[in-house]
Amino acid sequence: MRIFDNMESRVRGYIRSFPVIFKSAKGSIMTDESGTNYIDFFAGAGTLNYGHNNDKITKALIEYLESDGVIHGLDMATTAKKNFMQKFNDTILAPRNLDYKIQFTGPTGTNSVETALKLARMVKGRSNVVSFTNGYHGLTMGSLAITGNNFYRDEAYISRSNVTFMPFDGYMGPDVNTLDLFRKMLNDSSSGLDLPAAVILETIQAEGGVNIASPEWLNELAELCNEFDILLIVDDIQVGNGRSGDFFSFEEAGIKPDIITLSKAIGGGLPLAFILLKPDLDQWKPGEHTGTFRGNNLAFVGSYHALDYWKNTELSDAIKYKGAVMEKELLTITEKYPELNAEVRGRGMIYGMETLEHGLARKISEKCFDNGLIIELAGADDQVIKLLPALTIDEKTLLRGIEILDQSIETTLENKFAKLTSEF
Repeated sequence: MRIFDNMESRVRGYIRSFPVIFKSAKGSIMTDESGTNYIDFFAGAGTLNYGHNNDKITKALIEYLESDGVIHGLDMATTAKKNFMQKFNDTILAPRNLDYKIQFTGPTGTNSVETALKLARMVKGRSNVVSFTNGYHGLTMGSLAITGNNFYRDEAYISRSNVTFMPFDGYMGPDVNTLDLFRKMLNDSSSGLDLPAAVILETIQAEGGVNIASPEWLNELAELCNEFDILLIVDDIQVGNGRSGDFFSFEEAGIKPDIITLSKAIGGGLPLAFILLKPDLDQWKPGEHTGTFRGNNLAFVGSYHALDYWKNTELSDAIKYKGAVMEKELLTITEKYPELNAEVRGRGMIYGMETLEHGLARKISEKCFDNGLIIELAGADDQVIKLLPALTIDEKTLLRGIEILDQSIETTLENKFAKLTSEF
């Protein structure tokens, strides 16, 4: 590991949680240089929804490269882009009765968020944007301004004006409708809330701790935005692309956002990001918003074949089934270890187990890695153990991963008890 210590910036993060050198990966298994296997419950922070080195996608990429297909084309027309857009429309948009145009941005999620914010402000002629507590939208300057976690915000030395934070669903407890405050402030000309150009949110806050907005709350938010002429932007970068059980995380609520940001798994494992915008919002002048890597042709090829998973409901049904398995097993664990005082929440194949004792989730995650499971944390204080396996993981491997989590919790609690006993 010396080369990483000597040459790579201190900013590196995941290497500290998983301090081995990985050599290969297949499906839901990663293998380090010593030949040790690890079950992957991280899936590249939701990028690898179809697993590592998916056979179908990898074969298509190799064939495209060997045929001298266009790799870099800026926003020029290419066969790969044409095929992707047609399939995305036929497989995803049309069956859901969704009418959107596609704008390709730079290759990462934060690029799509920046684009959405810029467009919303331009169209509405207003600067303010409303974001929500515990939201995470990226770390470039515009995206950072609407990201709630103080760890990332403190200190970026930027102007954080033109953003107002509102409490997310459930933030004030189960009996408080947080949109009552939003409505009150919009109606009160002395509230200090400038009429926003847009509201942006994740329907399931992944990095924020697996906090889930109810369909009722989302519908009320959509109605509120419509009433006050505010654009509704859904950030579906991590919890879209099937993670919730439906392709889009907002489908369950039946809403149709004005703008949707997509990245991570949409590229079939390769960098790709874009926004979906309602046609009347496409008010750009040609070339007004550009980027050297807007539209990754190799990712178009990978995504084209990944979209085959959405030709029918088979994958969606499997996600919902395995999600139910995850929920059942995690609830069993919380009952088994009442001293955890843990709360389980999730939907589809993103689940979190929150432990309020400071540092306990980190110790459990470290023990999981020692036992062969890659699992990460979420929440403002890393208090949530977040399960984010590939959507294609087989049930046996899924259950084995949860078994490792169970064993790691048991060992961590035993060590804690032994330490407390030795102090007396």
